[in-house]
Amino acid sequence: MAPLSEGTSNHSITETKPQTKEAGNIAASIQGDPVSKLEEVQNGKEEYGKETLDAILPPTNKELPINLADEPPFSIFSESEKKFYAYAASLAAFASPVSSTIYYPAVNVLAKDLDTSLANINLTITTYLIFQGLAPTIIGGISDRYGRRPAYLLCFVVFIAANTGLALQTSFPALLVLRCVQSSGSSGTIALSNGVVSDVATRAERGKYVGLAALGSSMGPALGPVIGGLLTHFLGWRAIFWFLDIYAGVILLAFAILIPETCRNIVGNGSVPSQRWNISLMTYLHRRKQRKANIPISSQTLQNKFRPGIMSSVPILLDKEFFLILIYASILYAGFYTILAGLPSQLSSTYHFNSIQIGLCYIPIGIGAVISRLVSGRLIDWNFARHSKILGLEISKSKQQSIEEFPIERARCEIALPFVYIACAALVPYGWVMNLADPPLPAVIILLFINTIFISGSFQAVSALVLDIFPTNAAAATAAANFMRCLLGAGGVAAVIPLLDKIGRGWTGMLIVCVWVAMSSCWWAVMIWGPGWRKEKRDKEKVKGEKEKEAATVKSDAEMGT
Repeated sequence: MAPLSEGTSNHSITETKPQTKEAGNIAASIQGDPVSKLEEVQNGKEEYGKETLDAILPPTNKELPINLADEPPFSIFSESEKKFYAYAASLAAFASPVSSTIYYPAVNVLAKDLDTSLANINLTITTYLIFQGLAPTIIGGISDRYGRRPAYLLCFVVFIAANTGLALQTSFPALLVLRCVQSSGSSGTIALSNGVVSDVATRAERGKYVGLAALGSSMGPALGPVIGGLLTHFLGWRAIFWFLDIYAGVILLAFAILIPETCRNIVGNGSVPSQRWNISLMTYLHRRKQRKANIPISSQTLQNKFRPGIMSSVPILLDKEFFLILIYASILYAGFYTILAGLPSQLSSTYHFNSIQIGLCYIPIGIGAVISRLVSGRLIDWNFARHSKILGLEISKSKQQSIEEFPIERARCEIALPFVYIACAALVPYGWVMNLADPPLPAVIILLFINTIFISGSFQAVSALVLDIFPTNAAAATAAANFMRCLLGAGGVAAVIPLLDKIGRGWTGMLIVCVWVAMSSCWWAVMIWGPGWRKEKRDKEKVKGEKEKEAATVKSDAEMGT
């Protein structure tokens, strides 16, 4: 075996007898600079068998014990760097929701200019949401397999091409198709933002960083209608798509130049070199800093010797614990999106607002989302620390805490569930106030503000939980959650107008609240039985791993005998 020796400052390589002939040949070729040589091995990982890789690289360590101070840090990035990457991911994630909601104030003008019906224009919103659920299942897998940067660059290239086409198109069929392409390009950014957080933040500080990375996706539904209303009113609807083109171009340039690869399957804790084609200016500067400071290459922090498949989101959907977390989060999202999608028509018919006035009413929703992201993250981290103290566990923000014996489900759901119930308490009066002949606008805005704060907080807590239980497939797990959430959200958008017409605003609000309260039993089940399900899954994986190791040993012995 020829593992990298990390205890020496000159990154020397300690050689022992290789287990296979192939491993011996590869190990013999690793001379000189271990940074470039490890990169060569990594770039060729998929060409070698498991026993060969085990002979070259040290065993992976997915979760570090709490009290091991001699283990390498979870991430070599500084606090300011981690915050910068979280904010960058947040700005990128802004693309998906803003592309959806910026479109709302222009629907009447689009229907007139393209000589089509409002029903057809609403169809483009529904198809956007469907592709918003489908595309990330592929993008998430790509990012876990090849890295976050390539996935981001692919997303924004597609997004820019779609927006350019949308700004120039002149027919409804072109609008429909290009909106699907636009959704495919932008929608993966939310899954990628959670992937970045999982790469750089430990469980003890994850609540704060999930909040930072989610600021963009929270602001999108609120700022989109404001920006869209102003652009449509003063410059015309085509300006919406040129604006999105400029925004996407800036983000694409920033990621190409400034943002390094963070995926732990590629770079571990940031000390392992990424692929040669996946290097930014920041990556180059990090390599120089690493060499000058004699920072060792912590190859054992690589999470997967065999990277996840592109469609790795699909099997995650079948996990029992994840499915219960996902289905209820999707129901919450569908209800919240139903409220947002129904708001323009209600404001127009009740107060006779124009597109700019309707857009301005979304600002308190955005403010509520920002407040929630900043406050909820601290509450989530505080509750994690509280449970650690109860169990007598040491908290370290530079090392990953194992959750084998930790009630992570309880720590996250104790924040998420009360937030849901407070949101329900705000939604009931909102529906009945809107049902009045002349509803007071301040009351409507305040109730929406409160509802947004607590629904966003519950989403943040459960997003942290998803990253906790799927640390090696963070982007794929988020993409799987996004898939179900967007499908149910599309159903909510399609049903909101018929519901409002059939049973009225008050009873529509009551229906959403009743579904939310009844289905919260899913998260109660996760909180009670989740730790047992995780242990059951770990035991199965352990047995499977032992069998694979046995088979590899037999194969290795046979090869050595020949």
